[in-house]
Amino acid sequence: QAQLVESGGGLVQAGGSLRLSCVASERTFSNYAMGWFRQAPGKDRVFVATIDWSGYSADYAESVKGRFTISRDNAKNTVYLQMNSLRPEDTAVYYCAARRRIAYSANQLDYDYWGQGTQVTVSS
Repeated sequence: QAQLVESGGGLVQAGGSLRLSCVASERTFSNYAMGWFRQAPGKDRVFVATIDWSGYSADYAESVKGRFTISRDNAKNTVYLQMNSLRPEDTAVYYCAARRRIAYSANQLDYDYWGQGTQVTVSS
């Protein structure tokens, strides 16, 4: 069973940047599509970004397009989320997820493994 550990969260001012990382313990990581989701206080967890096994195909929520970039390094079993031009409404706990399929998905029900989450707080 894959274990996912996120890091890189923190407090940043509006307009700033953060890069989240998620390291997977599973040796077959390169066969998994990966995703990032977030949950703001009092709200449901929602899709942010997803990437296929190869790293060549990705999809984003409309709210983050042009600001966030998902990428992966299969040699390091790591997926990243580069977040630029951060806004207060990006404040949330960010979760990394792994899907035992090569194709990406924006549906969190398609994911098999989840990390514990990392807090991102954007001040105005």
